[in-house]
Amino acid sequence: MGTALGIDTKITLLAAGLIFLLALVLGVWKYRQIMTSDDHRAHPYVDIAHRAALLYSFATLLIAVFVQLSAWPTWVNLTAALVVIFFFVGAILAYISHGARRDTVNQFEHADGRTAVFMGLLIVGEIGGFAVILAGFVVGQLLQVGRAH
Repeated sequence: MGTALGIDTKITLLAAGLIFLLALVLGVWKYRQIMTSDDHRAHPYVDIAHRAALLYSFATLLIAVFVQLSAWPTWVNLTAALVVIFFFVGAILAYISHGARRDTVNQFEHADGRTAVFMGLLIVGEIGGFAVILAGFVVGQLLQVGRAH
């Protein structure tokens, strides 16, 4: 193999793989609900959890590419990636919780202050974390600055 991957990229790729594996398991749960329910539909949050895990796994894979090509030090890339991944997984776990409890079809219908705080942190964490990694890519690849470790 040509270029060795940095530990930041390896950990981000591992996270992508684990989220994808979770998506596959959630697909089995969704299928089971489809096959056993009267209307042949899974609970909306089981469906959302499955789809979100699929999408977030590929988003995490995309983040890994930007991490690998970033000019920032390993700790900056890894920290930024893990912040984004934390919120990806947090969202999936919330969907799984609603699907398992069957307590709502709209998590924002009776949202309290904790939901607003989490959503604010999610917005800042996901956008901010990826913006850091994207900036590292721009500096490292478009402005031709070497990658520091």
